[in-house]
Amino acid sequence: MAWVYLVIASLGEIFGVMSINLYLQKRSWQRLLLIVATFSVGFYFLSLAMRDIPMGTAYAIWTGLGAVGAVLMGILFFKEVAGWKRILFLCLIIGGAVGLKLFG
Repeated sequence: MAWVYLVIASLGEIFGVMSINLYLQKRSWQRLLLIVATFSVGFYFLSLAMRDIPMGTAYAIWTGLGAVGAVLMGILFFKEVAGWKRILFLCLIIGGAVGLKLFG
């Protein structure tokens, strides 16, 4: 169950970053509240995951999935550039997270 919590925490991180981008496009208290809510979900589920997953592994995977997800959301929804080099380095992030899980 800890790994499910970690995935949910990563989604909170991804949507938190997206919320910041939305807030910067149009500032409103509702979008500010969305930032607080999404990051709160992320931190809460990260704390649940860390009951069973070592801190270093949990944090590395949480930030890695958050970074990859944020970049993909930027490409899909905010018209950011999707060059082959960006995709290569996203794969390296994923490979590092998998390596931590396998050998940690």
